[in-house]
Amino acid sequence: MIDFSLWLLIIPILLLVGAIAGTLAGLLGVGGGIVIVPVLYWLTETGLLQVDQSVAIHFAVATSLATIIPTSISSARAHHKKGSIDLEMFHAWAPWMVFGALLGGLLAAKFDASLLSGVFGVIAVIVVINMVNPKPFTLAKAPPKSIMAKAIIAGPIGAFSAMMGIGGGTLSVPILTLLSFPVHRAVGTASLFGLTIAVPGVLGFAFAGQNINGLLPISLGYINLPAAVTISIATFFCAPLGVKIAHRLNASGLRLAFAVFLGISGIKMLSETFL
Repeated sequence: MIDFSLWLLIIPILLLVGAIAGTLAGLLGVGGGIVIVPVLYWLTETGLLQVDQSVAIHFAVATSLATIIPTSISSARAHHKKGSIDLEMFHAWAPWMVFGALLGGLLAAKFDASLLSGVFGVIAVIVVINMVNPKPFTLAKAPPKSIMAKAIIAGPIGAFSAMMGIGGGTLSVPILTLLSFPVHRAVGTASLFGLTIAVPGVLGFAFAGQNINGLLPISLGYINLPAAVTISIATFFCAPLGVKIAHRLNASGLRLAFAVFLGISGIKMLSETFL
């Protein structure tokens, strides 16, 4: 049964988290999962959301991915109006991200959460060091165009993002900047990548979570629908605000904003892994 009195306390928390995540999604091209996943997991630890701890992280990741679908639609629409989405790059990487995300959603339950957090944290710290460098290191003058290179780069972005419950921007923006891609176009294009990662990832979690005990009522696999809808309402309306802020920043300012976000996320992940 659903405890409606408890949800009256939970709903404002979810709306606030959604507002923050939506603004970040528009500003940085991320899905907002880096904010949503820890809060959902915290709500299970406090007992406000009565999810068995053996499946709590999978519930948090899956529900976060579900919110990324409307968030990405809202963010991408706003970025498209600003002319900051590179459709050629999107079409080149999207199929491989879809494949990677579907695989990541299906395999997520088989990986230890602390291992994923540790890997993400190390990668994040390395990327941040490069992004705050006045003359950042680049790997190429442009993203490679070969099919093999696209698969090697975009596939793992989709898989890892789906397993972590985050949008593709958290990884694709720094990778695109390493490939000399303009940061505003990287952020705008990444907002659309979030959709290609979220949809197959959600399908994977919905399928993998069938007949699992310890989840909340009104769930589709690991995804709790009331929580996902509540968060999505706020993310959808706040994402365009983040887009407006992004386009008021110059390239170095936007790089710095992304570096701060990624640095905080990476340190948090490392602390959860090693402390």
